[in-house]
Amino acid sequence: MNLFADIRALVVAELEALMAAGVLPPGLDLAGVAVEPPRDAGHGDMATNAAMVLAKPAGLQPRAIAEALAVKLMEDPRIAGADVAGPGFLNLRLVPGAWQGLVRAVLVEGTGYGRSTLGQARRVNVEFVSANPTGPMHVAHARGAVVGDALARLLAYAGWNVTREYYINDGGGQVDVLARSAYERYREAHGLSPEIAEGLYPGDYLIPVGTALKAKYGDSLLDKGEQFWLAEVREFATEMMMEMIRGDLDALGVRMDVFSSEKALYGTGQIEAAIETLRGLGLIYTGTLEPPKGKAPEDWEPREQTLFKSTAFGDDQDRPVQKSDGSWTYFAPDIAYHYNKVQRGFDELINIFGADHSGYVKRLKAVVSALSENRVTLDIKLIQLVKLLKGGEIVKMSKRAGTFVTLRDLIDEVGPDVVRFVMLTRKNDVALDFDFDKVTEQSKDNPVFYVQYANARVNSILRKAREAGLDVSDATLAAAHLSHLAHEAELEMIRKLAEWPRLVEIAAKGNEPHRVAFYLFELASDFHGLWNRGNDDASLRFLQEDSAISTAKIALARAVGVVICAGLGILGVTPVEEMR
Repeated sequence: MNLFADIRALVVAELEALMAAGVLPPGLDLAGVAVEPPRDAGHGDMATNAAMVLAKPAGLQPRAIAEALAVKLMEDPRIAGADVAGPGFLNLRLVPGAWQGLVRAVLVEGTGYGRSTLGQARRVNVEFVSANPTGPMHVAHARGAVVGDALARLLAYAGWNVTREYYINDGGGQVDVLARSAYERYREAHGLSPEIAEGLYPGDYLIPVGTALKAKYGDSLLDKGEQFWLAEVREFATEMMMEMIRGDLDALGVRMDVFSSEKALYGTGQIEAAIETLRGLGLIYTGTLEPPKGKAPEDWEPREQTLFKSTAFGDDQDRPVQKSDGSWTYFAPDIAYHYNKVQRGFDELINIFGADHSGYVKRLKAVVSALSENRVTLDIKLIQLVKLLKGGEIVKMSKRAGTFVTLRDLIDEVGPDVVRFVMLTRKNDVALDFDFDKVTEQSKDNPVFYVQYANARVNSILRKAREAGLDVSDATLAAAHLSHLAHEAELEMIRKLAEWPRLVEIAAKGNEPHRVAFYLFELASDFHGLWNRGNDDASLRFLQEDSAISTAKIALARAVGVVICAGLGILGVTPVEEMR
């Protein structure tokens, strides 16, 4: 049940009736008609912009449309009032029964309440994390992993067919550096002193790799030139790093559907095929680029290169795909990889990148538009940095990692649920402070605790009701006389529950999973407020002497718990039934 969608359907039906009656001209486009919460709750329960968006195409004054629509809407038993405001907004008030019936719908639908068919089973590929396979995941990767996984869960909940994908960056020079670093740990495993030169990876996490290399190769690689061992050690170390990364992701509750290798694009003709496809579209040419901004002419040496005409798709400049010496640029395998996604039949692509990849946004959007002939959309979400704080001080770096705090360090400290929720308490493009003191305190300032405490309180109500001999099964609660939920505070609580299906669709349309975390905090806050009001007003307490009244009030609490659990499921957080 989506009460906002139901009332919008009513508005549309009445507008169509007005067109049929000749009050409005026929054939008006009603797609822009919306029903949403009013900016000021004192104006009503819902508001529609119908008169405002239809006035110009109808050739009528907005108020005239609003007044005619108001008369029609008042014929529906769910509508208690329809008032024209300002230039033509129409504010609606619903009868209490419309809100009370929503509690029953939540209990009947369970965590399916709020699910949507918005995505229409369109295939979407969400690529996220994609960390270089050169070491354990760090805190910045953690945020990208959480945002990507929560977004994938949100889109699946809203009706998309989702594929989670990890792109292994194993085709660049960084994996050669990994191999050389691992080789030094291999020497160390043989009792030799490792030579961790500048530029190599110093972290202790490579010590087990060196031990494993010794177990496999014995001393056969010692004192050999790297031409004899580099390729084998690179492959061995990369696979061990990917095993570590998969373990880190698993500890965070993230499971990928597909792992794609950059290395697999080279020597297979895939890069060449992608470039030739662009050439066939007239988008590849040979030329020289203007000097980068800030470069003096004497510092710039123009070179003829093979270029992709990305400016035809809104990019700032055309992009090199092949250097003058014939080697591919870093952009070339990215083109081939995205062409591969297009060929796999996805309708939409979403990439979750670190903020340092902002320069790739326009060129990748351009190439996807070109290769799919504008059929496939690409949305790129940039993840800002995370700063770890404890006692007001920035947390020191991890010795094991050598240069950064690892994701596993974070999970070991506070647990995966806290990590996941906190990473979604800010929009992805806003920097985030992860304060260990805040996330472990039991107060409203800790959103994880506050939401979980609301769910625990719901379960406490259910336990006490069972102890009092009440049947609190969902079926019994759904059959309760919900007319007992007549207090304005209770109706306000139900209005918040009514926003959930609408919020899911808004968040899914914008690829913004953080909206779910924000909503859950607001829902929990409203529930705690209702609970606390019961301290002063006995009529608002969930357990009453009259069992029929108790059952209705418990039904409301249970409905709150159902929505909290559904939202936490999207965030990938396990609901807590009892606070310890």
